[in-house]
Amino acid sequence: MHVKWNALWRLMRFDRPIGILLLLWPTLWALWIAGEGSPTAKNILIFCTGVVLMRAAGCIMNDVADRDFDPHVERTRSRPLASRELSVREALLAFFTLMLLAFGLVLMTNLLTIKLAFAGAVLASTYPFFKRWTHFPQVVLGVAFGWGIPMAFAAETGQVASAAWWILLINVIWSVIYDTLYAMVDRDDDISIGLKSTAILFGSHDLLILRVLKILMVALLVWLGVQLQFTWPWFAGVAVAAVLFARQQYQVRHRDRDACFKAFLNNNRVGAAIWVGLLIHYAIG
Repeated sequence: MHVKWNALWRLMRFDRPIGILLLLWPTLWALWIAGEGSPTAKNILIFCTGVVLMRAAGCIMNDVADRDFDPHVERTRSRPLASRELSVREALLAFFTLMLLAFGLVLMTNLLTIKLAFAGAVLASTYPFFKRWTHFPQVVLGVAFGWGIPMAFAAETGQVASAAWWILLINVIWSVIYDTLYAMVDRDDDISIGLKSTAILFGSHDLLILRVLKILMVALLVWLGVQLQFTWPWFAGVAVAAVLFARQQYQVRHRDRDACFKAFLNNNRVGAAIWVGLLIHYAIG
């Protein structure tokens, strides 16, 4: 029984919380912007818990989708489904349990948020399969990871303001950035087994395209701050994020696997820098 619980823990990636953090930061941006610096404690609790549950559910479905591919990839062959520690039935039971718990949280919000949650459930259930059909699974991941943004606006204000969609767009660009770095780690393995990713599509132009995407994201963050009349801490946070992006580019200049993975992990600091800038903006405003 201990082995099963350990396998479930790893299946849900609770041993690797980076995914929770990458999903959490844009959700917090949205909550604080929608709540004009004072989101309700109830919504903070609902969405923070929801982030943990939905990320875990997404990881399970990812492993279900990739269970025949993971044994052939060095980094993933020890995952619980790939190593046969858990059955697909056990994984799906855990997935639906998490989805029901997340839906129970959404029922404590409002009708618009509940409606949006159905789209979020579809995204969480299907995005892992897109790497079979398109070289842009990272775009779908960005929408899936960012769907809490319009939901946060709906929960806080009863509507989805245009700012929510701009933040979602920024999150999609960011997801393509960090998940391309992540995919660069597995690029050779993915090519050999026929999976698709932006890292494969970009090929030798990967570093140039990443640089362009990072510049675009920073520009959109600055533009968002101007449109929402944010004060200097927001722009300071964006500046720190830009410096971190530049450091990532230098770090991965040789496309070393370990360096790409470290650059991927560094995106947690990017999200935190923007979050801290937003917090200080509202604190002094």
